[in-house]
Amino acid sequence: MRAANRVALNTSILYLRMLVTTGITLYTTRIVLNILGSTDYGLFNLVAGIVLMLSFLNTTMASSTQRFLSFYQGAGDLAMQKRVFSNSMLLHIVIAIIIVAALEIAGLFLFNGTLNIPANRLEATRFVYHFMAATVFFNVVVVPFNGALIAHENMIWVAVVNVIETLLKLGIALLLTVLSYDRLMVYGALTALVSVVSFLLYAFYCLRKYADCSLSGITVQADKPLLKELSTFAGWNLLGTLCGLGRTQGLAILLNIFLGAVINAAYGIANQVAAQLNFFSATLLRALNPQIMKSEGANDRPRMLRLAMMASKFGFFLLAVIAVPACFEMEAILKLWLKNVPPHTVVFCQLILIATLINQLTIGLQSAAQAIGNIKYYQIVVGTTLLLNLPIAYILLSLHYPVYAVIISYAVVEFIACVLRMFFLRHLGGLSIRTYLSRVVYREVIPLIIVLLVGVLATKYIHYHYRFLITIPLTGFVFGLSIYFFGLCADEKILMRNFMDKIKQKITG
Repeated sequence: MRAANRVALNTSILYLRMLVTTGITLYTTRIVLNILGSTDYGLFNLVAGIVLMLSFLNTTMASSTQRFLSFYQGAGDLAMQKRVFSNSMLLHIVIAIIIVAALEIAGLFLFNGTLNIPANRLEATRFVYHFMAATVFFNVVVVPFNGALIAHENMIWVAVVNVIETLLKLGIALLLTVLSYDRLMVYGALTALVSVVSFLLYAFYCLRKYADCSLSGITVQADKPLLKELSTFAGWNLLGTLCGLGRTQGLAILLNIFLGAVINAAYGIANQVAAQLNFFSATLLRALNPQIMKSEGANDRPRMLRLAMMASKFGFFLLAVIAVPACFEMEAILKLWLKNVPPHTVVFCQLILIATLINQLTIGLQSAAQAIGNIKYYQIVVGTTLLLNLPIAYILLSLHYPVYAVIISYAVVEFIACVLRMFFLRHLGGLSIRTYLSRVVYREVIPLIIVLLVGVLATKYIHYHYRFLITIPLTGFVFGLSIYFFGLCADEKILMRNFMDKIKQKITG
């Protein structure tokens, strides 16, 4: 019960953080898009997209360090926690150097006629690219500190740093409005500086707060067996993450080559909308992950699998309760948010949200695979499957299919990856696919059908300029009721009622 209270507290903290940062981030994007214009904003998303997507890379790589720290916390071994952190720090410094070197080498080819960039913006875009490469270094090196915070289930400092980052980015956006110098270059340089500030905040806090966070192990001889185990796990983990990142940025490059920089603005906005809404489920997963890892470390696999199934179900519901009504009202939302909406943005946002919802069907199984640790073939097969998006997109664009067909194929490949995850977890961890379908997937069907029907009826019969102010709360309320009555299993309803009773007791004194 104490673990459940900790999960509930951390989830609440992260949700509060999310509400603050999401609103500020959406407003910041509106300012930046209007100041830079569609072309420069598209160029920024093209070359900086790998960094914008590093939130996923950072989270996934942090789970490697967090997995081992949580595992040995579950086993009660502080000495091993210290060794894990120091060797993980050394490993991520090496990884950061390799990735930055690879990006700089790739830049020699990308800016030599490969990318479709207007000649008068080539130097500014190249300038931004170099700063984004530097940002990668700090985003990778900060990973062990991020993993330590998650392992210790300290979401307060994570929330504080995220809010500071968001406020700094808002300050940069406001600064652009009064500058006459090349705004794209200024925006790229100052955005990179934010990652340095974030790194320093995480590092100083962890080194002062936690006994297992120490840099002393880096200056002595590395623990070769542990370093090998960490590097093997992080390497396969990194492969899977880079496959997902390669899929996303590979599509950005293909869209740029075939259709130009403006389409990258639509694609970048769609990814940002999906990332912001995905915070709802990612927040829950971040709070549950340490318990999933600790359960495996304590040799309690049944509990670990139960938590993984819970993460998948509730992650899907938390995203769907906002994403589904948002899909119905996407055009109105984007016009209110951005004023000037780049072409194809509405359909891109809708389809990428659908693909993200499909991913949520097995989001908890990704954490379960991390907890078990035997991820080599899992990452190879699932990662390679995600990369199939690139040749499929190339063929579709070459045959002059509508641009949204590329994002439809994105969603289809995501569904195939979900099926593969279930079969891998059956092999790796003894997951019962029948149980998973009955407790997770089938329970999501009826609430989803109900909210879709409500959305269709609301958009058909309600005619009001700001209709989304009615449809989003209405569909959210109906969805919440249908989740409770049709989406939750009996044991989950009991857990929910107990949690609500505790909240009432605290409110009433």
